[in-house]
Amino acid sequence: MTGPQDLQAEGGHGAVPVTGVPSAPPSGSDAARRDWPLWEVFVRPRRGLSHGHVGSLHAPDAEMAVRNARDLYTRRGEGVSIWVVPSAAITASSPDEKDSFFDPAADKIYRHPTFYNIPDEVRHL
Repeated sequence: MTGPQDLQAEGGHGAVPVTGVPSAPPSGSDAARRDWPLWEVFVRPRRGLSHGHVGSLHAPDAEMAVRNARDLYTRRGEGVSIWVVPSAAITASSPDEKDSFFDPAADKIYRHPTFYNIPDEVRHL
């Protein structure tokens, strides 16, 4: 008999048995896939002007990453352009340091767009 301690509710699949279920050892191709680099995917939608981050995927190279991203993130034809970037190439600020990192910008009020008159002819600004 299966008890509550033998069930797991991860991955959105509901209660899934975790004990007594045989697992197959990784095959050669599965092991190789784990060594593929992680790519961050950005898609520009049909009605947008900028690319937005939509997710990540593993692929052996940039060309395959673009193809896999197309199949995974633009199945309904909603994208017009895809960027893939190796995750290792991304440098990010730390959320823990947000106050000290972004403080210098707050004291330069002349950088805020409220000081500039934008002509009506200028779109998408």
